[in-house]
Amino acid sequence: MAQEERRLAAVVQADVVDYSRLIGLDEDGTRVRLQAHRAEWIDPKIAEHGGRIVKTMGDGLLLEFASAVNATHCAIDIQSGMIYRNAGLDDDQAIRFRIGVNLGDVVVDGDDIYGDGVNVAAHLVALAEPGNIYLSRAARDQVLDRIDLPLEEAGEVEVENIAQPVQIFRITLKIALKPSITGGLTRSHRYGLAAVIAILVAYYSYDIWYG
Repeated sequence: MAQEERRLAAVVQADVVDYSRLIGLDEDGTRVRLQAHRAEWIDPKIAEHGGRIVKTMGDGLLLEFASAVNATHCAIDIQSGMIYRNAGLDDDQAIRFRIGVNLGDVVVDGDDIYGDGVNVAAHLVALAEPGNIYLSRAARDQVLDRIDLPLEEAGEVEVENIAQPVQIFRITLKIALKPSITGGLTRSHRYGLAAVIAILVAYYSYDIWYG
């Protein structure tokens, strides 16, 4: 029998709050909105922070990162962006995530991972409130001085096959940074936008002085 491959990994689990209820109210609309959020915001953020989508599970995502810092920054970006993207929507349309981040040992099975590192992340996401991020003590120790948001102690959780309770820390996001109007533009698009603005300014300046 081949020896199991193990490695230390930062594991992120995320799922949609009240997904079954949203599907029951508007199945097509919910799926379309979730797909748009992933394509336009979530998946690009995962790639930006060097993460890998291990698998999707209906309304959930299992992600792997080499660094707990990158994993946590990705989770913060996702949650911050979702606050902005949900602005103006009622509770029957807004898609909110809860996220768990753990640093632990995983067993590698092809493209899949499992083991204690994944199990702890699953427990964290099950406890997290909508819009929040829960970190294990192991993940928190890695990011303590690397993020600008407070980490609140949120108790402990018992995890099967792990001898000691896992200490939990919470990141609560109450406001979101509004994405820049040029944030999604390429350099050539920004230069083109600047040129158009310059032409308009010149035109109206000429009109005022000579018109």
